Amino acid sequence: MNSKIAKWSRRLRGLRFGRPIIVVSGLPRSGTSMAMKMLEAGGIPLVVDGRRRADEDNPKGYYEDERVKDLASTDDKLWITNGRGKAIKIISYLLKELPRNRNYKVLFMRRNLQEILASQTKMLQRRGESSDTDDRRMMDLYEDHLWKVGYLIKHTPHLEVMDLTHREVIEDPESAARQIDDFLGGGLDVEAMARVVDRKLYRNRA
Repeated sequence: MNSKIAKWSRRLRGLRFGRPIIVVSGLPRSGTSMAMKMLEAGGIPLVVDGRRRADEDNPKGYYEDERVKDLASTDDKLWITNGRGKAIKIISYLLKELPRNRNYKVLFMRRNLQEILASQTKMLQRRGESSDTDDRRMMDLYEDHLWKVGYLIKHTPHLEVMDLTHREVIEDPESAARQIDDFLGGGLDVEAMARVVDRKLYRNRA
């Protein structure tokens, strides 16, 4: 689908389904919680339940809603379709489960896979857990999954996606905040969004 057709298709879907639902997505440990905090600071209402508390791995909070975990196993998704104008954090593995009778603007966090693996390993160690899959195999699984996500995005008109790179958000939060504001149609508090990015939390670097 070329850019003109895609733009026209999104416009028609906007007239039919109304304001988009904002989705923050990506692999685990890719910076999705940081992006949610930026949206909150910018003035976007969030869909969260507060059940998962902040801890050493995410000192600023997780910004999750437990109902997301059931997307693949339930038909009760009205709570998502009622989330127009709000932001929901949905792991990339579950993007395919989003109801297609709505529009979504997706902020997709991308991060160096070695950094993701390092962060995931440290989190498991703090919990006294371990992975049964070695790092090389996990890298292959992540790469295969990201390819599938890319294919999904290209072939589904209800998903409009902007990529954000974890490192670039950390190093230049002002620019990232402006990009997010532009993608979502403007009107956000860009300065407040940039201020909540904490460089000290970039603890696992490739």
